[in-house]
Amino acid sequence: MTRDEIILKVSEKMRLIRTEAGYTQDKMAEIVGVSKKTLVQIEKGRANAGWSTVVAVCALFRETETVRFLFGNEPLEVIETVVREGIDFRKEKTLGGKIWWKEIQNKSGYVLQQNIISQHYRIIDEEHFRIYSSFDETSAKERFAEVIEELQHQY
Repeated sequence: MTRDEIILKVSEKMRLIRTEAGYTQDKMAEIVGVSKKTLVQIEKGRANAGWSTVVAVCALFRETETVRFLFGNEPLEVIETVVREGIDFRKEKTLGGKIWWKEIQNKSGYVLQQNIISQHYRIIDEEHFRIYSSFDETSAKERFAEVIEELQHQY
């Protein structure tokens, strides 16, 4: 998934996100920091939201079913992965990937998973903290192998 794809997905669902959250166009525009005119243009499909607006919508409305469904329950993780592609993350607690994730590899308590909606990969440790995320399968598998090798050298 790319920035442009995320922008398009959120723009296409903006009206649904707004109505699910129970906001008028005036209030939604105020919340996400755009003019009502701009919001109307986005909702009518005449314009796409800007990146900052998309990030705000994903952050502020991450609990809505629409945003969760767009990004496999992890909208902020998807955005962070796009922005920081291939960089190890600060450790962030996850729910362990029981619903939206497919297990690719599991070794020494570390798990490489793929999100079934967004298709991005992540590595979580034995306590379900996310330590790496990428849309590139090869990079994710290579980093998983490195993590496991680092663990074996520690013991």
